[in-house]
Amino acid sequence: MRRFATLRNAACALAGAAMLALAGCAGEAPPPPPPPEVGIVTIRAQPVTNVITLPGRVQAVRTAEVRARVDGIVQRRLYEEGTDVRAGQALFAIDPRELRASYNAVQASLARAQANAANAQQDVDRYRPLLVDNAISKQEYDTAVARLRSAQADVAQARAQVESARLSLSYTTVTAPISGRAGRAQVTEGALVSAAGGTSLTTIEQIDPIYVNFSQSSSDLMAIRRDIASGRLDLPGLNRIAVQLELENGDSYGIEGHIDFLDLAIDEATGTAALRAEFPNPARLLLPGQFVRAHLQAGIKADGIVVPQRAVTMGPQGGSVMVVGAKDIVEVRQIRLGDLQGSNWVVLNGLKPGDRVIVSGLQKVQPGQPVRIAAPKAESKAAPKQQPAAR
Repeated sequence: MRRFATLRNAACALAGAAMLALAGCAGEAPPPPPPPEVGIVTIRAQPVTNVITLPGRVQAVRTAEVRARVDGIVQRRLYEEGTDVRAGQALFAIDPRELRASYNAVQASLARAQANAANAQQDVDRYRPLLVDNAISKQEYDTAVARLRSAQADVAQARAQVESARLSLSYTTVTAPISGRAGRAQVTEGALVSAAGGTSLTTIEQIDPIYVNFSQSSSDLMAIRRDIASGRLDLPGLNRIAVQLELENGDSYGIEGHIDFLDLAIDEATGTAALRAEFPNPARLLLPGQFVRAHLQAGIKADGIVVPQRAVTMGPQGGSVMVVGAKDIVEVRQIRLGDLQGSNWVVLNGLKPGDRVIVSGLQKVQPGQPVRIAAPKAESKAAPKQQPAAR
């Protein structure tokens, strides 16, 4: 009995010791997890292409409105609408009968004037030797000379009338003033056209090459001039500024153009200066009136800032990046993005040299959380110019 009591006391002591041990474990907090590891790039200034994006409209290089130059009835349309025509090609035929009759009438007047002039010339030639022999008076000879001069003037006038009638008759065949794409006919056969009213017949547009018009605000122009003066921007000559186009569907127009005109006056209504670029258009992909976005490569900015595309998160308010701040605490930084050049975004505002931007491990971090910066890796030839920062 005494032995049983001893065993029971020992068991109770062991149970009490186990309960005390469990109570002690419950009072201690588990160790915190280590901070997540991230890869970064340290921002530094570097030369980048200064790209300016502006909306623009396509315009034909040359536009000719074909109008009637004589009165008459349209007989035929001589071209196919929407096709290319060459300069001098016949487009419309206007009834020429009335103008041909007028031409014949003035030719008859010319023949009559030439006959009168020939008769007056014969009188002068006949009177000249008689004047030497004093067979006629000097007054009679002068009268004959005056008649000759008047007849010669009548011949010149008749010739001018013939030329005018010939020109009007030629206008009954309406030709293309320039080479280009002919549009839809504005009149049909049987329509009465008027020279005084300048009846429009069709329009011809040259679209290869082609122009793109856009505008730059005066404040942006002043900023560019300020950067050029300070040496921050190296801008080539006007005819060397390259332009790339982005079409309405987001596709890139594969042929590069160049600026060929910059207006030196500011529009008072819009506060902008007009610019124009010229592009080859062999496939007729660009059409007059089309909306495009022009990307002007306006020189090289010496102190530009770029950030890898994979580091940028796009949101309703624009782009943002995760930056490792003081004491390795993560913070969100809103940035203003420029052009996407290769795999890097150009940053216009929001970052400065020395900022540490997270480029890998973004899914593991939260703003306000400490992080560990991974050791730098060897930079490959294809890597961006920014160097990963080490602890």
